[in-house]
Amino acid sequence: MSDTFATHLLSLTTGRTETVLDLTEDCARFLARAAHGRDGLLNVFVPHATAGIAILETGAGSDEDLLTALQTLLPADDRWRHRHGSPGHGRDHVLPALVPPHATLPVIGGKLELGTWQSVCLVDTNRDNANRQVRLSFVG
Repeated sequence: MSDTFATHLLSLTTGRTETVLDLTEDCARFLARAAHGRDGLLNVFVPHATAGIAILETGAGSDEDLLTALQTLLPADDRWRHRHGSPGHGRDHVLPALVPPHATLPVIGGKLELGTWQSVCLVDTNRDNANRQVRLSFVG
């Protein structure tokens, strides 16, 4: 068992549109408090049935490309058996099968070890629920 485990819950508002929200700075702030320069793992988990965590480039169009791809793969129409909420909401419940609700990432020297263009992002296509939580957990 590790000597160090720390966890923190982020409360976020994503709005009423499909979104990719960059959490990288939130992760860095958490690790500055929790990791104390140690190596370990950061787990990012969204405890919602209609959201996911993705590692991707943001700000250069990839975030919008992801949303476009999801709209193509999971159209918001009446084909879905899960029918409560906005029209097409059933597709939001399929999202976590394609964009998982978690990611586990290496922490080296207390800092998140990401590639040059990589960011940790919350992917939320559910327009019915703008209030989200993301749990950050460090073990090291």
